Amino acid sequence: MNFKWFLVPAFLLVSAMNVSAQDVTENTFGKGLINIVAKDSSYSMRFAARFQSLYTSQWEFPEYEEFASGESNFLIRRARLKFDGFAYTPKLKYKLELGLSNRDLSGTSIYTSNAPRMILDAVVKWNFHENFELWAGQTKLPGNRERVVSSANMQTVDRSLVNSRFNIDRDMGIQLHHFFVVGNEFLIREAFAFSQGEGRNVTSGNLGGYQFTGRAEILPFGDFDAYVGSDLKRHQTPKLAIGASYDHNSGAVRTRSNSGTYMVNDTGFFETDINTFFLDAMFKYKGFSFMGEFANRTAGEAIALNSDGTPTGDIVNVGNGLNLQAGYLFKNNYEVVSRYTTIALDEGITGLGVETQYTVGLSKYFVGHKLKIQTDLSLNDYEDNQDNGLMYRLQFDIHF
Repeated sequence: MNFKWFLVPAFLLVSAMNVSAQDVTENTFGKGLINIVAKDSSYSMRFAARFQSLYTSQWEFPEYEEFASGESNFLIRRARLKFDGFAYTPKLKYKLELGLSNRDLSGTSIYTSNAPRMILDAVVKWNFHENFELWAGQTKLPGNRERVVSSANMQTVDRSLVNSRFNIDRDMGIQLHHFFVVGNEFLIREAFAFSQGEGRNVTSGNLGGYQFTGRAEILPFGDFDAYVGSDLKRHQTPKLAIGASYDHNSGAVRTRSNSGTYMVNDTGFFETDINTFFLDAMFKYKGFSFMGEFANRTAGEAIALNSDGTPTGDIVNVGNGLNLQAGYLFKNNYEVVSRYTTIALDEGITGLGVETQYTVGLSKYFVGHKLKIQTDLSLNDYEDNQDNGLMYRLQFDIHF
């Protein structure tokens, strides 16, 4: 591995923490390692670090007769450095997030110059007029709720299979965000994005067409933490958010819109239009929380072809997915959660049957999402009985 990729975060860390070991900070745990505001209020910066340590064990039993095989592993699931604040004016905010774990850096290819994909977010957000905000750079697209929820604020060990199959992740481009209130508290949010359509950290330019994303969301009972898992605030009145997103990737060259495998054929790339629709909701009340998502993906041509009409072997993940999860947070900050997930890809195209996953989990929050332990057990049930099995996970999460 190229040693220079370790020097970049090390340099940023040392620069941000230009203090001696004897210094005492007034910061509290979970509010960032360093918080700086310029004397003339011309800029601010907050620096934070976090990581997740994960243990996973899996067993397969294809015919429900006996455990056919088992394996387990330890993993640093995520390791991140985060910088955010404002520049020149509080109306111009920025966020920079770097990923350092092997999972964070994975996915390199000739289209990212074979370099580790260290940058997750590098975006500026300009509140240029009233409730309008213009974003520019690389960050998450306004897609499904579960993806927009930070991996630091999840109710479960990790996101669902619906997210892994259908999410539209991060991309480079511009976004316009707006909100307005009807009456006393009925909140409506809208977001529109124009992006490159190739995913994060691509250095080879635009390979296909462009990507267009729109999202609308209503919060009939007022604003709340609709992008944070669990009801840690124990809202004393019902809170609800309902959102819908539509994404069109014109001339997409990857099997999952702006992520997945590149569809390479004998003339270069196979291009097809890919459309993804999401409908989601979040509800919280007195420690109870519910999140549901539906996803649908279609493509103009779902089977990648060579110039002579023969298939390349690549296919677009077209089909539907549904994820439903609910949890209850007890007064001692233990939470029980259950999740039902089903994936129904187009069998005629993908050759795959229905995939269903049942999950039960338990979390202990010591300092909210900043310091927690989470564990869950999942049953994977495949229609063809070929990959049925159990999966157990235990994860420790710390966020300074």
